[in-house]
Amino acid sequence: MYNHAVQYPERSLSFAARTAVLTLALTTLAVGPAHGGLSLAPSPESVGLLSEVLAGIDHAVADAIAARELAGAVVLVARRGSIGYFKAFGERAGAPRPEPMTTDTIFDMASLTKVMATAPSILLLVERGKIRLDDRVKRYLSEFTGGGKDSITLRQLLTHYSGLRPDFDLSVPWEGYGAALAELWKETARQEPGKEFVYSDLNFIALGEVVQRVSGRPLDVFARENLYQPLGMTETSFRPPAEWRPRVAPTESRARSLEYLKGKAPPGLSQEVLRGSVHDPTAWRMGGVAGHAGLFSSARDAAIYAQMLLNRGTYAGKRVFSPSGVAAMTRPQNPRSGSAQRGLGWDIDSPHSVPRGDLFAGGFGHTGFTGTSLWVHPASETFVLILSSRLYPNGQGDVTHLRGVIADVAAAALADPQ
Repeated sequence: MYNHAVQYPERSLSFAARTAVLTLALTTLAVGPAHGGLSLAPSPESVGLLSEVLAGIDHAVADAIAARELAGAVVLVARRGSIGYFKAFGERAGAPRPEPMTTDTIFDMASLTKVMATAPSILLLVERGKIRLDDRVKRYLSEFTGGGKDSITLRQLLTHYSGLRPDFDLSVPWEGYGAALAELWKETARQEPGKEFVYSDLNFIALGEVVQRVSGRPLDVFARENLYQPLGMTETSFRPPAEWRPRVAPTESRARSLEYLKGKAPPGLSQEVLRGSVHDPTAWRMGGVAGHAGLFSSARDAAIYAQMLLNRGTYAGKRVFSPSGVAAMTRPQNPRSGSAQRGLGWDIDSPHSVPRGDLFAGGFGHTGFTGTSLWVHPASETFVLILSSRLYPNGQGDVTHLRGVIADVAAAALADPQ
């Protein structure tokens, strides 16, 4: 299976066991490109990828693990509807007993929630004629008024040009989804809407509530029924079920995740690492379902979603978006004078464009705080997916540099870039 090996420490699974794990991960994707689904390429070269260049990803990830920048990772590179590279590296967990990373590991996707759940749900409502992007938010959220918020539009929320600050002050005590909304209604625009790019989780918390009020379904239910089920994304969910827990990559403890509050965190927080519970403090306090974070997914499912975008809204014969809808979501939607180019949720060209690397010209993508990232390059029909355990076990890892390196190696591996 050429380079679709899984990198394991000596103490890990038997050859038969790890072969079974990889086969399961791949066969669930095995709907060929002719049908608009992903398949395993016979070789990287068969889809215009150079094996000897892709080997640089192995070295880069191994070096990062040795430097303790992450505990483990899953990396997938696909081109022209086929998987050219799919590997797991390092450990999923180290205690109470070592667990090797596997390609079917489920990750806390962090801010990839914005582009895998909330933004596409908003786009579906646009396509169905329920909302329009330049409608003011208060049209759908009557409480979203005052403090300079009255003129903020849905488009400004999606592109992070609303003027809202990045997040709530988590030292203020509140708990529950309704309490979060009450805090949101009290927020003020810190800048004139439409003027400056400020990446803000508050934008997507508001958008998640728009989805619920317009559709009549909570965000997690709407996304599951209208995105994940039609696409066959069976390993994607908010608040993942208990039976998924053995495959979920742990992050850090709840107590450590709130250390930045400098003593203002609630007492008695567990020192046990989080596994299947959202890491993001705001999403956790909201109950695990929020527009900005909370989604869990696997490389398999994230790859299906990315390929659907490259297919302009369809996967394996199932259409979920129109081609014009995908085009709108992934082209610049920010003000012309804006300092950052953003699509509807997606990053195009901004200080956050690290997973594009230096060599991919154009495209769109997003990152997640837990160590996840995706970059899609339509011109070469390629995407690069990185799911890592950079927070395990103590929150000290950093994959910023590694994201760019992997993107550059993948871009350099394109034998024929167009």
